Amino acid sequence: MEVHSVLVDTGGFSDDELRAIEDRAYSLGVKSHVTISKTDDYYQQCLKFLVYGNVLKNNTYPLCVSAERIFQAIAAAEYAREIGATAIAHGSTGAGNDQVRFDMAFRIIAPEAEIITPIRDLRLSREAEIEYLKNKGVEQEWHKAAYSINKGLWGTSVGGKETLTSSQFLPESAWPTPVTKTEPETITLTFEHGEIKGISGAATGDESFANPVDAIRRLTELAGPFGIGRDIHVGDTIIGIKGRVGFEAPAPLILIKAHHTLEKHVLTKWQLYWKDQLANWYGTMLHEGQFMDPVMRNTETFLADTQGHVTGKVHVLLAPYRFQVLGIESDYDLMSAKFGSYGEMNNAWTGDDVRGFSKVASNQVMIYEKISNQ
Repeated sequence: MEVHSVLVDTGGFSDDELRAIEDRAYSLGVKSHVTISKTDDYYQQCLKFLVYGNVLKNNTYPLCVSAERIFQAIAAAEYAREIGATAIAHGSTGAGNDQVRFDMAFRIIAPEAEIITPIRDLRLSREAEIEYLKNKGVEQEWHKAAYSINKGLWGTSVGGKETLTSSQFLPESAWPTPVTKTEPETITLTFEHGEIKGISGAATGDESFANPVDAIRRLTELAGPFGIGRDIHVGDTIIGIKGRVGFEAPAPLILIKAHHTLEKHVLTKWQLYWKDQLANWYGTMLHEGQFMDPVMRNTETFLADTQGHVTGKVHVLLAPYRFQVLGIESDYDLMSAKFGSYGEMNNAWTGDDVRGFSKVASNQVMIYEKISNQ
């Protein structure tokens, strides 16, 4: 077959790395190689909704890899359709989530193309793959890396022998970003309608960002050297088994926590409640490769509509291996002293108002108890 290779960049490659990958592709004999940049689309069509929804899978994982995979799969399928490819190959094994994500995207966008997955179909081990490539004259350093690293705009995943167990944590040497900052710093994040637009602090000055992608990268630079954002996610795979993966995601974890704190001040009780229900479900659908279902666009419309008042500043302390949200400032803060202070004084109602409200609100259960205890 005539082979055309495609790399989809969702924020995880330097220019030097992209050039090296292109050179390697041509050295292997591809007819053509293209790099498709999807970083801005990735943010606009996906990541901003993960922030709007404060999405953390199993209350832990910001979907570092699962979110970007579907964008890579969609872009690859669209390119295959564009050049009239009769087949699309991917290198997933039969053990994980990516095989499902890629297969689904390819089948939806390029249903006429055959899906070729030799590693999965032949159940090849890493050692067998290396032996095959060696026999074909492919030269590189073949020692097996101790840890597999997947870097993207929304964080870096880390897999190794420890993540194959249920009991061990990753060692310091496994994390991509070494801890070099030891003195705590306080920064202020500026949100406009739910999107990060500015970062300020004694060490940074005042920085504004027209593109939130640049703000995410800057926050990663500021917080990563503290060792912030490291954890291990334990989750249910699409195919029904449990899996563990380490991740380093300082910017997503800080943004989601800061954004959520701001929302708790400016949204109503029922806005917060329904956002939690829909956002958790949205994250699960995204994780399981269902991004293209139209119901996802419906959910995004709801999430975006809730962000009208999510504007203000959030103060965050950065320290080695941790961060802390200190507080917020917003013109839309519903914790206004004009209406009363919690546990202190009421300015907009009387004791009789509350007494009457409590009587009416308890009526049904009071009647139920009387009937039940006859």
